[in-house]
Amino acid sequence: MISHLDHLVLTTENETACIDFYTRVLGMAVEAFIAGNPPAERKAFKFGNQKINLHIKGKEFEPKARIPSPGALDLCFIATLPLERVISTLQEKGWPIIEGPVLRTGATGRIRSIYLRDPDGNLIEISEQIKN
Repeated sequence: MISHLDHLVLTTENETACIDFYTRVLGMAVEAFIAGNPPAERKAFKFGNQKINLHIKGKEFEPKARIPSPGALDLCFIATLPLERVISTLQEKGWPIIEGPVLRTGATGRIRSIYLRDPDGNLIEISEQIKN
């Protein structure tokens, strides 16, 4: 019945810091689009064939989660680069890694991961797939 994840919604308290993290630190593209009723400008982070729609705390779009909360997500992203390059990029950008590299199990098999937090405190896991 379900094929894949199209997008998810992230709620932030600080739009500027959130956009900086997902674009400058993680390299995603920010996209503005018009949606909703009444139509309003919204923002999303695009990467691969997915996107993360952005809600600002207290200004969420309907419909929304029952309790939209900054810092409530645990997200795992598969990197396009080797994990060592991801680590060096984060170090160059001054973004702290809180754990890893560690071995984990992802949706399609074994992964090697590092963990960090975004400006709202969401747990961000960045992983590389381990070829068997």
